[in-house]
Amino acid sequence: MFTELNKSTYFLVYKCEIVFVYICNMEEALRKSVLNFNWNKPSFLNQRYFIPNQLIDLLIENDFNLTEEGKSVNKQPIYSLTLGTGKTKVLAWSQMHGNETTTTRALIDFLMYYKKLQQENKLGFLENLSIKVIPILNPDGAKAYTRYNANKVDLNRDALTCTEPESQVLQQLYTSFKPDFCLNLHDQRTIFSAGGEKNPAILSFLAPAYNKETTINNTRLKSMAVITAVNKVLQEYLPAKVGRYDDAFNPNCIGDRFTQLGTPTILFEAGHWPGDYQRKKTVDYCF
Repeated sequence: MFTELNKSTYFLVYKCEIVFVYICNMEEALRKSVLNFNWNKPSFLNQRYFIPNQLIDLLIENDFNLTEEGKSVNKQPIYSLTLGTGKTKVLAWSQMHGNETTTTRALIDFLMYYKKLQQENKLGFLENLSIKVIPILNPDGAKAYTRYNANKVDLNRDALTCTEPESQVLQQLYTSFKPDFCLNLHDQRTIFSAGGEKNPAILSFLAPAYNKETTINNTRLKSMAVITAVNKVLQEYLPAKVGRYDDAFNPNCIGDRFTQLGTPTILFEAGHWPGDYQRKKTVDYCF
């Protein structure tokens, strides 16, 4: 699998793993603060369905500066917000599929946690990042609680044609922001298990392919290095419950497209904890 990679590539993956393993292993105080973090979460965030305006109002009430990046098919605003001014730029978006809310709820937990660290001047390695977030890319689908947008288009199959206004917002933001990493946040169905285990995949990750041969290049290696480091930590809490999503190449999928354009992209898939239909436990592990 690695035969086509040169020595500089091996050094790259080694360097990436060292950096991210350092973050995960050495920032012990930060990890403990994540586990102990709690905030006055509104009840609607404990449910899988909520109205997009509830989320936007919550962010405004907590003094997050929102930027309207465009509008949906039904003329609903699509907002972004930016955290930090660090050199490494990360672009994250959630609810590309309107009925996939688990990662959005985890994202809100992260935003509140970030604000707390910022107020306490304890950002740590997060000071090195500029993070641009689209909390809800598909507000029409979110309101109707459906995978598709108001034109009944799957936005994660619109990367090449870019026919939909929501897809155009994401592509324009990608072009202007020029991220070093992308985070594509989704939910997965309850049918997925973690590898050959009988355990459900509580979380799954993927470094998307950039060609039909699913070749591993420097771009994918960077994503894989991050996923490897994250998984090493998650195995302490979710042993044999983390999966790898299918990497079959589809140029119409946004993760494959951004990887093809040279940006390391990580697909997050939030799964099902047995008996927890509202996925509150999965939200915690996503966070």
